[in-house]
Amino acid sequence: MTFEGSFIDPTKPSIARVYDYLLGGKDNYAVDREIGDVFKRDLPGSVAIAFANRAALVRAVGEIAKTTGVRQFIDLGSGLPTADNVHQVAQRHAPESRVVYVDNDGQVLVHGRALLEDNDRTRVVAVDVRDPGGVRSHPATREIIDFTRPVAVIFSAILHHVNDDEDPAGIVRYWRDHVPSGSYFFLSHFRSGDNQETTQAEKVLQQTFGRGRWRTDAEIAALLDGLEILDPGIVPASLWRPEETDSPWRGRELTVWEHLIAAGMARKR
Repeated sequence: MTFEGSFIDPTKPSIARVYDYLLGGKDNYAVDREIGDVFKRDLPGSVAIAFANRAALVRAVGEIAKTTGVRQFIDLGSGLPTADNVHQVAQRHAPESRVVYVDNDGQVLVHGRALLEDNDRTRVVAVDVRDPGGVRSHPATREIIDFTRPVAVIFSAILHHVNDDEDPAGIVRYWRDHVPSGSYFFLSHFRSGDNQETTQAEKVLQQTFGRGRWRTDAEIAALLDGLEILDPGIVPASLWRPEETDSPWRGRELTVWEHLIAAGMARKR
């Protein structure tokens, strides 16, 4: 996600492209790799945050598609396409699933629309996530999302890029108030460890993008106010309903970095 507009500027780093680089993607520029290399070089182990977050997202979407009747997904601040995107995971388990991707990074829009060209159950919407009303009322959203039926609203690694004065809780509250009972919310978020690693990583993001807010478990849970937070609660992303094949308990403990990204799922009663 960026906040400078929907055009592609290869001279300015993009949060979406830096994240793509950290995940091993190719859709990034030298300026993005320069920032990414700060994490790789000066904050060794921090790349684990991106991978832990992505794995939790895949598990959450799969769980919703497999165990609930929800067949509509809105992925806010979706970022650049990578392996196992939301529509691929959801439609693998429930082919009728419909997905709206929301981002205003120009490169995300170009690549997302190309990827989804032949998928008539997906759309890409170019609206800032801080404008939830604009997302909900967008013609592409209204075309495939039926707001009289439950929706899965996804905030994967996006709200920590919304500063406190931009009211991240208000964004979640808008969606809570505008989707019906039985809707699900998945959230992942930088998790404050009150340690040197948190301080250094937050400093890099703030200096580069002017945003990047680590929050405590209580602050993250507060973003889901008014919703029923499901088991196991707000926990490190790697511990959020791990599958047997990727369980962190298989021979090792979580690294300090893996503790710095939390995940949780909630339901609107």
